Amino acid sequence: MTTLTQPDVALTAAAAARVAAIAAKQARPAILRLSVEGGGCSGFQYRFGMADAPEADDLVVETDGVRLVVDSISLDLVRGSQVDFVDNLGGAHFAVSNPQAASGCGCGTSFSI
Repeated sequence: MTTLTQPDVALTAAAAARVAAIAAKQARPAILRLSVEGGGCSGFQYRFGMADAPEADDLVVETDGVRLVVDSISLDLVRGSQVDFVDNLGGAHFAVSNPQAASGCGCGTSFSI
C-alpha cells in the first residue's frame, strides 16, 4: 500500500462528503475504490465501489478523512485525474476528470487513451 502526499489522483471535498455519507449509512469504512475495466462504448470504463480496506498494491489518497484507493494497474490509466461528486439536473454521480483520456462517451463513464 502506497500513501502519497502529492497525490497522483485527487478526491474533491464534495466526493469525500458523499463517500462519508454513504459509509455512515452502510456502517462501513469511508473508503471509495476506483478501478478501470475494459468495456464501455469508448474502450475503458470507470468502476466505483465501497471498500472495506486497501489492498497491498493500492495507491491511497485521503481527503477530509475519506480514502480513495486505486489499484496499481488502474492507476496507470487515471494518473493525474480528479474524482468529484456531481449532483445536478443530469443526476447524481461520481465523475472522473482524466487528463489522459483522448475521448469519452456522452455519459462520461467510459473513455479511451
